[in-house]
Amino acid sequence: MTDKDSGNGQAREGAEAQQQGGEPQLSVLGQYLKDLSFENPNAPQVLSLQAQPEIRINVNVNANQMGENDYEVILELEAHAEHEKQVIFHVELAYAGIFRLLNIPQEMLGAAVLIECPRMLFPFARRILADATRDGGFPPLMLDPIDFAAMYAQRMQQAEAEGGAEGQQAS
Repeated sequence: MTDKDSGNGQAREGAEAQQQGGEPQLSVLGQYLKDLSFENPNAPQVLSLQAQPEIRINVNVNANQMGENDYEVILELEAHAEHEKQVIFHVELAYAGIFRLLNIPQEMLGAAVLIECPRMLFPFARRILADATRDGGFPPLMLDPIDFAAMYAQRMQQAEAEGGAEGQQAS
């Protein structure tokens, strides 16, 4: 019994030391399907379509702070397939995770939340999207890897441009 008590005390001391300036740490506390919608409005006629449909993909990442060190990160994927202005399928997916970030410098926090967290969620969301399109009667839609760093950089540039435009209007 003494061994267990000292082990727990050591773990607690180690966690406290890390929070006070230890190594950066990103942990996945959980992940889950938040929303999934698949529409196949013109079935069964479109199931026999031999032509390649035009597919548009939209990707978005949002984050909500849940506590001092915990964040919910939501990866939103939307795929819309059409052929000659006829909807083939439309799928929307919101896949989320709860992440704990410790000892990450404030200036790096946004990048960690909006780049690293969705990068960890992506393979699971990609599989769900592929399964949904396959279960809808179509070949599985396999998304290419997403450059979340480029998305983050674009988001920061937009925020900077909007901030600069507001500053110029206020002058």
